[in-house]
Amino acid sequence: MSTVTLKSHREHRVTAPSLACRKRRGEPISMLTAYDFTFSRIFDSAGVDVLLVGDSLGNVVQGQDTTLPVTLDEIVYHTRLVSRAASRALVVADMPFGTYQISEEEAVRNAVRCIKEGGAHAVKLEGGTGMASTIERIVRAEIPVMGHVGLTPQAVHRMGGHRVQGRSENGARRVVEDALAVQEAGAFAVVLEGVPEDLARAVTAEIAIPTIGIGAGVHCDGQVLVMHDMLGLSDWTPSFVKAYANLGAQAAQAARAYVDEVTHRKFPDEEHSYR
Repeated sequence: MSTVTLKSHREHRVTAPSLACRKRRGEPISMLTAYDFTFSRIFDSAGVDVLLVGDSLGNVVQGQDTTLPVTLDEIVYHTRLVSRAASRALVVADMPFGTYQISEEEAVRNAVRCIKEGGAHAVKLEGGTGMASTIERIVRAEIPVMGHVGLTPQAVHRMGGHRVQGRSENGARRVVEDALAVQEAGAFAVVLEGVPEDLARAVTAEIAIPTIGIGAGVHCDGQVLVMHDMLGLSDWTPSFVKAYANLGAQAAQAARAYVDEVTHRKFPDEEHSYR
């Protein structure tokens, strides 16, 4: 498909239904995490299709070992910042651990907060067959839901770490069943994380809703990365991540230059002072 054709279909506002159209036309979907107004504005202007306010903020913003301590109030707060700047991108709020597992009623209540208080356009939650009825209940409340199967970080203790899922025959069957369950429950898209490339390709061909891959190969309908990994701001990144910049090193260099100029009374100079 030519670049001209792709540009002719660009939405003024990306929506859950428009992503389904993307899949039918074979147009890849770009997705990045964002946690504040500044980066949301930058990514939205750059043409990123979906901005995920991920519970990964526990790792990259808060310095936690896992995503489990992240609270709903924190997700709502960061979603509010991101949604203020996003004029085109679809804003998706991650539902933190403990906000949708206890009961379907509580899940709906918490999803409503992400939309009403955070300004999200959709929510994302982890789990397949076990979460299908919860997804269905949230969708009935007129809230679009993005699923997440394969490696699910909120299940880190059950899985014994961040391990690739679906390598065995039974494991692969479970990933397929989870993706189908998410689709049947009414989700508009599903993240496939940490699964073999051939399995992700099979799931993408099997289901009608878009698949968004992370560590799942090139054959998904779209891709998502954590912004800190993409920008080179993380101390360590998984092998499947590509850094498109080295902002960590540049920020450190800028900070050292600032410290040096302050130490030697070179800043502020005449140009940067009120007179």
